[in-house]
Amino acid sequence: MVAAWAIIFGLIFLTAVYVAAEFAAVSVRRSRLRRMAEDGHPLAGRLLPVVEDARELDRYIAASQIGITFGSLVLGAYGQARLTPVLAPWLVSAGFEAGSAVSTASASILIGLTILGVILGELVPKSLALQYPTQTAIWTVLPMQWSIKILGWFIAVLNGSGILLLKLVGVRNTGHRHIHSPEELEMLIAESRDGGLLEPEEQVRLHRALRLRLRTARELMVPHERMVSLDASLPIDEIVRIVASSPFTSMPVWRDRPSNIVGLVRTKDVALYYVSQGTERPGSGFDGLVRPIARVPLSMPADRLLGFLRERRTQVALVVDGESEPAGLVTLQDVISELLGHADDVKARPEGTRG
Repeated sequence: MVAAWAIIFGLIFLTAVYVAAEFAAVSVRRSRLRRMAEDGHPLAGRLLPVVEDARELDRYIAASQIGITFGSLVLGAYGQARLTPVLAPWLVSAGFEAGSAVSTASASILIGLTILGVILGELVPKSLALQYPTQTAIWTVLPMQWSIKILGWFIAVLNGSGILLLKLVGVRNTGHRHIHSPEELEMLIAESRDGGLLEPEEQVRLHRALRLRLRTARELMVPHERMVSLDASLPIDEIVRIVASSPFTSMPVWRDRPSNIVGLVRTKDVALYYVSQGTERPGSGFDGLVRPIARVPLSMPADRLLGFLRERRTQVALVVDGESEPAGLVTLQDVISELLGHADDVKARPEGTRG
């Protein structure tokens, strides 16, 4: 019985090695591996060509997936064969019929081993591989390369079949590509600066671009109470006076209450409307000047906000909370100023939308 459990835990450990190898291979930093290989680390030298070649990485991942499947299948089959005869008599003594005792024991063992295998063989090694990708990738490279040699023909058959199926449904196979983490990109930027490929100012800007994702619309916006906005019910001459004294090229418009922002109006359009309509109170013609205003949540990262404004071809968006109540206004200038390092200047200025 001790031998049976030793084999069971050995199969779980085998599955864990393949799971750890798979997650570590796509998470490991190539720049660090390259440095270790240059320093003479033999295992780093073995792994580096794999993560730098999409095709080799694809074979590496395929070997790990085959190993995971093989380990899980053998674990279930072996565990049922060895443990069912042990558990079934206990169930018979507990009042089960012989036939139902065997099926119940078999199902219970399969469920138990599956849970044990998922926890110890998949979840734990996955977490370790993501937390320590370099060490895990180094420790697992030898068994993975042995597996690739043993399963080479099987990997070729399965990969070829998968690629063929993808082609039949019109999907192009791109293989597994290594994804750079933000930390790795920062290291590459520093190496480029040290190698003379980047000026110090360019390095600073690239670092700011990487960290842009850490800032949110809440942090960049002008709070609602500081916004310069227009009351749609004001006389046109009063609106023109406000527009004329404002440095902004567009302003939010509210109706009934300041929190009810109905859109955005360009000051140039207001001036043209005033010239054509005179001093009459704004009616439907003025309402036609009000353009829709984009709305973004407080938690939107600055990098996504930049893409959002570009896609909408607008320079301003209303920042709203979970209940769609306006919390502030954010502009393209706010995001770019954060990118270029002028955030303090943005915070110091009064609110509005500059051209």
